[in-house]
Amino acid sequence: MALASVAAAGPWQSGQRTAERRAADRRDGIRRPGPPPGLALPSAAAPPVLTGLDAGTASSASDAATSAASGPDVPAPTTQGLADAIGPLFDDPALGRTRTGAVLDAGTGQLLYGHDQDTASAPASTTKIATATAALEALGPGHRIATRVLPGAGPGTIVLVGGGDPTLTASPTPPGADPDATPASLVTLAADTAKALRARRTTEVTLTYDTSLYTGPVLHPIGVNDNIAPVTALMADEGRTDPASTEDAPRQADPAACAAQTFATLLGRDGITVRGQVKPGTAPAGTHAPLAQVLSMPLSALVERMLTDSDNDIAEALARQAALGTETPVSFTGGAQAVREQLTRLHAPLTGTAFNDGSGLDRADRLTPDLLAHLLLDAASPAHPELRSVLSGLPVAGFTGTLADRFQSGEDDTAAAGGPPSSAAGLVRAKTGTLTGVNTLAGTVVDGDGRLLVFAFMTSGTTDPDAAQGALDRLASAVTGCGCR
Repeated sequence: MALASVAAAGPWQSGQRTAERRAADRRDGIRRPGPPPGLALPSAAAPPVLTGLDAGTASSASDAATSAASGPDVPAPTTQGLADAIGPLFDDPALGRTRTGAVLDAGTGQLLYGHDQDTASAPASTTKIATATAALEALGPGHRIATRVLPGAGPGTIVLVGGGDPTLTASPTPPGADPDATPASLVTLAADTAKALRARRTTEVTLTYDTSLYTGPVLHPIGVNDNIAPVTALMADEGRTDPASTEDAPRQADPAACAAQTFATLLGRDGITVRGQVKPGTAPAGTHAPLAQVLSMPLSALVERMLTDSDNDIAEALARQAALGTETPVSFTGGAQAVREQLTRLHAPLTGTAFNDGSGLDRADRLTPDLLAHLLLDAASPAHPELRSVLSGLPVAGFTGTLADRFQSGEDDTAAAGGPPSSAAGLVRAKTGTLTGVNTLAGTVVDGDGRLLVFAFMTSGTTDPDAAQGALDRLASAVTGCGCR
């Protein structure tokens, strides 16, 4: 069956991006602009699909997608039809030496197309799909991370205890903010702590901070990098030296110390004098009621933010949260072990895989398209509602996150496959993965007949990241536009 249409290669091939944006894309660890006005993103309650784009807007069709995935009246593509449609696209010279892929029917779980789908290769940031799945399985979507202030061992001493919330912010919480979508604030924690101290007739304290929840090295194996802060149990604004930065940002060498010093300053503004230097310490042993605490957004919201923005700091924090829920060491090694253990409990296909971190920055990570597609299949399944945010967090082609400027129609559209130019903007939801020489894409589409499919495409050994991204986008677009019977 001839391919009906392919997506636009995107504006990156026409030179419309700046050099800085290109470099940021290749590292795949930046935030992107949010959706345009009128773009209604689906909630975590149902598999998300966007349809009906009109003048830059889109609406959620989650219920229709669920029906499409399971309804008997919606025909499934045939394996031969998909092979005819996307098989030739794997010959694109823009893809590297290793080029693999899998497409599954979300309704039946059937493998509809495989291209060396059991071959493991570097996944880059598509690793975050595995990290998200493991954390949700270990702790549940409603879990919140606590940052606490405890009484210290002696009179007039308090301890700021990090719980591993990377989204904790030094900014105040906006009035009327939704706690399910708003980071916890050190400003609130300081105000509540000051109130509790004044109730005890205490206005002077000595402050220490406790990061003992995490073990092992704090630096990622890639070393100092603007895409990830040292991984500690206490940080504010993901350790950025400029919290307002939304792209590459220099990171603090010691995020925990900076967060604790900020907390001390905030206490001073609330009338509590902090004596002496703020130093690392350990909370007293035993169970103690906190003087105050703040809670992160629910785990489902953290997962969504991580996947949409390809946020490395949240990814490494969630790997450690998975370790806490799995009772493995709360470290890079323990987090990787926890991810594997949780995926094993899901009976995920793990042959040939290797986990070394939660973000995918480690080039020694190895995943297969078969694994990624099956994790997305689980997230779409009614049997696993706890995983729904894995789908709702996927970037929307042409609109959000790391797909904000991909899958756009324009001058670079091509009809080389025999069909008219078209755009898959709003129709593909997928997690990107980009390292030097590595490009991956895994997500969901609704095909031309309305059937919900999951896919994963991976390539290694690429030499032109823009061209490789375009080749992957054309693969996903081909699945979207194809009835393939």
